[in-house]
Amino acid sequence: MKVLVAVKRVVDYNVKVRVKSDNSGVDIANVKMSMNPFDEIAIEEAVRLKEKGVATEIIAVSCGVTQCQETLRTAMAIGADRAILVETAEELQPLAVAKLLKALVDKEQPGMVILGKQAIDDDCNQTGQMLAALGDMAQATFASKVELVDGRAQVTREVDGGLEVLSLALPVVVTTDLRLNEPRYVTLPNIMKAKKKPLDVVKPADLGVDVTPRIRTIKVVEPPKRGAGVKVADVAALVEKLKNEAKVI
Repeated sequence: MKVLVAVKRVVDYNVKVRVKSDNSGVDIANVKMSMNPFDEIAIEEAVRLKEKGVATEIIAVSCGVTQCQETLRTAMAIGADRAILVETAEELQPLAVAKLLKALVDKEQPGMVILGKQAIDDDCNQTGQMLAALGDMAQATFASKVELVDGRAQVTREVDGGLEVLSLALPVVVTTDLRLNEPRYVTLPNIMKAKKKPLDVVKPADLGVDVTPRIRTIKVVEPPKRGAGVKVADVAALVEKLKNEAKVI
């Protein structure tokens, strides 16, 4: 079974992002970039499936600028067999990415597509669901456990009330939650091996997909700074402040 894993290049989660002075977006100039943490979990899960003998080939896919090749090399260092970069300088929104992935799914015919549940930059949590709809595939979001049982994907997913177990026919789209696994440390020998693995570069036009943005960002602002807390002498003073200052009661 082929497994296709989508990975995204985002601002590193340790970096404090800054809004541009003209409020047009987030400043990413000279900022450390890395793989989206949820996508690291996705590629790790694919590698574990291969180690169990369930998956035969892992294809990492990224959509974006040329520098996304670094993210794909990291995915191959974790254990992906080959990679595909859909190269474009356009701002890619979830629907466009889903259409690009759908075109690659049609071409590669994977039994499973694994994505992070969301990217930490736009926080949309949409691409996996859109891909499943476009490809008419079964989907399991927020996965905390993935197994193959009798030729079907058995996925445990986290819901508000606890856990839900789904049995899904292949091909299936799975989006990963934080508790699915702990991604492995990438070793130097594997980084060197990744440099020799095949990485294909295609354009959206090669896949017949129009990636023109449909949504325009009007303004980006930082959240307001939180005020300092205060201590109150007793319950009566607390109630008075909640009622007259905070106006929440």
